Amino acid sequence: MNRKIGMVSSIINLVSVLLFALCMLTKFDFGSYLICMFIAFSFVPMISAFCNECDVARKTAGYSAMIFAGVYAVIILIVYFAQVTAVRLDGLNQQAMQIIDYSKFGLFFSYDLLGYGIMALSTFFAGLTIQPQNNSDKVLKWLLVVHGIFFVSCLIMPMLGLFSAEMQGSEWIGILVLEFWCIYFTPIGFLSYLHFKSTPA
Repeated sequence: MNRKIGMVSSIINLVSVLLFALCMLTKFDFGSYLICMFIAFSFVPMISAFCNECDVARKTAGYSAMIFAGVYAVIILIVYFAQVTAVRLDGLNQQAMQIIDYSKFGLFFSYDLLGYGIMALSTFFAGLTIQPQNNSDKVLKWLLVVHGIFFVSCLIMPMLGLFSAEMQGSEWIGILVLEFWCIYFTPIGFLSYLHFKSTPA
C-alpha cells in the first residue's frame, strides 16, 4: 500500500505540475489556482512515502520533510482556495482584493512564496532520506536537496518588497519564474515515481 501511494501521488504531482505550466502559458488563472491545490494534495503523500521507507538513522529528516510538507499544503490551500472562491465570486472591495488577490502581489502573494519556501525545506529533508540504489535515485536525491535553495529566496523576497502590481512586466516575470520552477520540478515527480516503482513491495 505504501509503495502504491508513493507511485500514485508522484504521478498526480507530475501531471499537476505539467498542467500548471500549461495553464500559466494560456493565462487560464482559475485552472492554475485549482491545479496548485492538487500539487499540494499529491505532495504530502509523496513526501510521506519517502519518510516511511527511510531507515531509522534518517527518520528525523523524514519526519521534518513530512511536517514541512503539511505546513506547505495548509498555506497553499488557503491561498488558492481563496482565489477560486472569495476573489472570483464575492465581489470584494479594493482593499480586500489588494490583500487577498494573488495577482495584486499583496499579502496572499507573500504567503504563496512562503508556502513554496516551506515546500523547498520539505524537499531538502526528503532528499536526505534517500539512499540511492541507481543513477535515477542519485539524480532525484540531488534535485530534492538542491530544490531546498529556493527556501532562502522565497523567504527573503517578500520582505524586500521586490514584487508589486506597478512593476513593469511583473506578470511575465512571475510567469517565467514559475515556468522555470515547473521545468525543475517535473523530473522530481517522474523520478519519484520510478523510485517507488523500484522499491520492493
